[in-house]
Amino acid sequence: MTDLETCALPSRPGVLRRAAPALLGYAAVRALGLVVLALWSEARGKSAYTLLTARWDALWYTRIAELGYGHEVRLPNGDVHSSLAFFPLLPWLERLLAAVSPLSYADGGFVVAVLASLAAAWGIFAVADHVYGPRAGVCAVLLWAVLPVGVVQSMAYSESLFTALAAWSLYAVLTGRWVTAGVLASLAGLTRPVGMAVVAAVWVAGITSLAHSRHRFPAGLRSFGGSRGSAAVGGVRFGERAAPHEDARRVPAPEGAHVPSGAPGVRVRRALGMFLAPLGAAGYVLWVGRRTGKGPFGYLDVQAGWRNGFDGGYAFARFTLEKFTSFPSALAGLGLVLGVGLLVWLYVICVRQRQPLPLLVYAGVVTVLALCASSYFGSKPRLLMPAFPLLLPLAQGLARLRTPRSALVVASVAAASAVYGAFWLNGSGPP
Repeated sequence: MTDLETCALPSRPGVLRRAAPALLGYAAVRALGLVVLALWSEARGKSAYTLLTARWDALWYTRIAELGYGHEVRLPNGDVHSSLAFFPLLPWLERLLAAVSPLSYADGGFVVAVLASLAAAWGIFAVADHVYGPRAGVCAVLLWAVLPVGVVQSMAYSESLFTALAAWSLYAVLTGRWVTAGVLASLAGLTRPVGMAVVAAVWVAGITSLAHSRHRFPAGLRSFGGSRGSAAVGGVRFGERAAPHEDARRVPAPEGAHVPSGAPGVRVRRALGMFLAPLGAAGYVLWVGRRTGKGPFGYLDVQAGWRNGFDGGYAFARFTLEKFTSFPSALAGLGLVLGVGLLVWLYVICVRQRQPLPLLVYAGVVTVLALCASSYFGSKPRLLMPAFPLLLPLAQGLARLRTPRSALVVASVAAASAVYGAFWLNGSGPP
């Protein structure tokens, strides 16, 4: 049995124009957040710009950009905080901007964050639009913008840069652009340790595509992945329910050429994308191992110095349970339980709605790594921020509302998010 011939879908004109409502809405939400932050900070005698560019991780990134790796902080309890814990792509970009412009390293980090947040918003729209349509895409972007910790998207942190690379890599996977997906996944792996989530999505999609090119899925599995866009597994579009008696899978092919889903060109691009995807993360981890002299596991030792590790969620569960030992803190404990329950509920809905497999893998890995890490618990909300596929069920619900009602909901949540972000960053802030 031979592969059925498939063809690429024509590129849609006005791609930026199609995403314009989402990007404008995102920019408006972030502008509101920055204005509230500036007013709040001014009232407290602080600089909003300093809060965005020169706190916590931002200081580590600028130091790496300026002096390179090697800086350590030894704490009284014996812990060693090493700059090697921070992946290099953001410092590289800060150094590049400082070299070609009058910007400082901190300025460069802020510029990267602002531009990357817009790229991330566009990528989230592209993914949601591909799977559920443009209205859901706009709603997904706005929901990502109004997250309680959305202010981090404007900080000189790596979350926005990582989310942009992850979103566009996932979109490339969904549209069968294997090499692009692999390159972006590799860059995501140079940005944050959770880059392995993008690599996992690319690999699972590639393996599924390979299996499909050899053996057609049973009819009951053809529609896995949602209700819009092509359901092709050869190109891993994973979106549209196959028509009755339709075994053909549509695979995006370069320059509109008609190619079999298992054609050599597709296989080569798929293999190359899968090969490229883990190179960024693997390369940095191996370099750290060589620098520390501890081999492939040297990076784990570096993270241990920060008391970061993967314990299956034991430390987080113990931290949550300890909140119930007294009344005021019990409310915080209840909030944590409800928050985790909400994440699980959203993921279950994503599965039940047959969200595209690469999105399920990516969101699942990001969520598990965030919740089951033994790192500082206050950082978990921002660690979960890149898991944007979890917002798609909410985006679908918001998209079903009439425009005035959905606008009122978004505006109300945006105002609350702006106030919370200003309060949070003027307090302890994101570690």
